Amino acid sequence: MAKRKTKRKNKRSFSFLGITITVVLSFFLSASVYVFFLASATQFSEKEKIWLIASKDADRETIASLLQSDLKPLSRQLFNALSLVGGYWEHIHPGRYIIPQGSSLYTIFRKLKGGKQDAVRLTIKKMRTTQQVSEWVSIHLDCSKTELEDLLLNDDSLKQLGVDRYSSISLIIPNTYDVYWTTSARGFLERMKKESERFWNKDRMEKLSQLGITKIQAITIASIIEEETNDNKEKPLMASVYLNRYRKGMPLGADPTVKFALQDFSIRRVTLGHIQSSKESPYNTYKRKGIPPGPICTPSPVSIDAVLQGKKTEYLYFCAKPDFSGSHNFAVTAEEHFGNARKYRKALDSLGIQ
Repeated sequence: MAKRKTKRKNKRSFSFLGITITVVLSFFLSASVYVFFLASATQFSEKEKIWLIASKDADRETIASLLQSDLKPLSRQLFNALSLVGGYWEHIHPGRYIIPQGSSLYTIFRKLKGGKQDAVRLTIKKMRTTQQVSEWVSIHLDCSKTELEDLLLNDDSLKQLGVDRYSSISLIIPNTYDVYWTTSARGFLERMKKESERFWNKDRMEKLSQLGITKIQAITIASIIEEETNDNKEKPLMASVYLNRYRKGMPLGADPTVKFALQDFSIRRVTLGHIQSSKESPYNTYKRKGIPPGPICTPSPVSIDAVLQGKKTEYLYFCAKPDFSGSHNFAVTAEEHFGNARKYRKALDSLGIQ
């Protein structure tokens, strides 16, 4: 009887010991997992680091360089181990990855292994040429300036997007967009095409149809207005002037188009010499009637909507006010306009502006 009790006690003791060992091992295992995989793996002091992995550089050496500078030694070793087991070295995803300070190894590895890149917030403001657009985009995305500029000037490639070399920048509506860093030149233009279609909603298309002009013509007039004034209140009046002139078969007579034709945006005072030297350009709206073949900049939505507003006026002229306030005097008759123009020229002469 005593032997049976002793055996039972021994069984209970061994059972308790086994449970205790299991609990302790589980605790240490959990602690190890936390320390090795869930604790902070970074060693930089900045708020975050941005890892850029280009398609041509998506190799083990590039990743090793990033790990060396930004991760703790043990985390680097564990990342290599995980990469070998998980096959990451054979399937590195190019992209732009934001690594916040204090990120765990598990978070970093899962992000890179899954190719979960962070988008670039690309802000596009007024730009005047395909060169400017290409340079700005190439600074923020992993596509070359030359590649994008060539595409913006290639009629065969642009035909599929409904534009040509003269109107290609009409696809770009100034705004802020979330775009992946790895977006190609073609992918960028296709994205802009989608954003443009979203911008030209049913309401805007109905207003456009009432004006009797094309979408590109509306954007082109808006681009001229964009260059003429920063006063949003004046933009509908300015749009009415150009639309009135267009409908009457008059030259638009817009100074900014001459500057664009000459590709000289430093000109402060357009002269007869400037107009004459650019007479062969399709953008010279003094020598050529009608609307130019494409925009002279990427106009803001405000300027485009000013055109679509279709404000009814009798104005055929406008001239900057001589106080250089940025506002304009509008006129119905040439006589009234010439009077306003003389005052403005006199103000320019007094400041020695040629």
